[in-house]
Amino acid sequence: MKTIAIGSFFVLFAIVAGMVTSPAFADHATASVSAPQGTSVPGCETTNECFIPYEVTVDVVGVVTWSNDDSAAHTVTAGSAADGPSGVFDSSLFMAGTTFSHEFEAEGEFPYFCMVHPWMEGIVTVQADEGPEPGDGTIIVGAPSEDETTVSGISDDGNLRAEITASNPASDEVMSLEIKFRDSTGSVQKHANYDLIATQNGQEVLSVMGAHEHEGVGMHSTAPLDSSDKVDIKVTVLGFGLPGEEDNWSGPKGEILMFNVVPEFGAITIVVMFIAITAVVLMSSKYTRVMPKL
Repeated sequence: MKTIAIGSFFVLFAIVAGMVTSPAFADHATASVSAPQGTSVPGCETTNECFIPYEVTVDVVGVVTWSNDDSAAHTVTAGSAADGPSGVFDSSLFMAGTTFSHEFEAEGEFPYFCMVHPWMEGIVTVQADEGPEPGDGTIIVGAPSEDETTVSGISDDGNLRAEITASNPASDEVMSLEIKFRDSTGSVQKHANYDLIATQNGQEVLSVMGAHEHEGVGMHSTAPLDSSDKVDIKVTVLGFGLPGEEDNWSGPKGEILMFNVVPEFGAITIVVMFIAITAVVLMSSKYTRVMPKL
């Protein structure tokens, strides 16, 4: 069994005198840029498409990766054609089909260009990291409302995102859960197959085994919760595909996502806390690194 921890993530929202803090942050740990086909010929600079996207943003110690998707060799050189190289980073000549990565250690705006084709320009903006440092995966926590809280986590390979939206019940009320699975483009993955188990104080309050969601969205409700203690939610991704065709299912089969939710968010509650993804465990040796669309 191979275990990959993608970290635990705590976001604390204080509600004082009817005021709520600003929405939670989204991680900018990495960014990808492409030098597309045809950029070795002038013209792409008129639409800022010599590097796509033209401008990317990462946090301090974030990594930008450039891929040469053209048929010609290029460079990624900090500076500008007018002023020359700044010396911050330089890929040197990298050939078609290869990549170059650079980690940015300081805030600022970093223009760059191709020394071979100087009309090719782009910009990297590096900002201060506004939240806890993520682990090996990317975690996004949605801002809570009075009625619900949303949490999502990206799998280790970056091709699957699971989202859970939980209602905020008081004691003796049920918790409603909506679960979605999205691919790397943000599209909801249809024909999702999964198990979902929720427990509170060691007692099972919801068990859904072998669920199949044709549209990729599942709706579930727990039993009434007897206290404000956290609810542990375990989601096992079985794969994506039609029932009866398990051998052809795609996706990270057997990947387990663990969520923890503090369920009571009544009117007199002062603190709202949501704990995002705590771990990812790969249970199957057949784990698929690439998540094809269905």
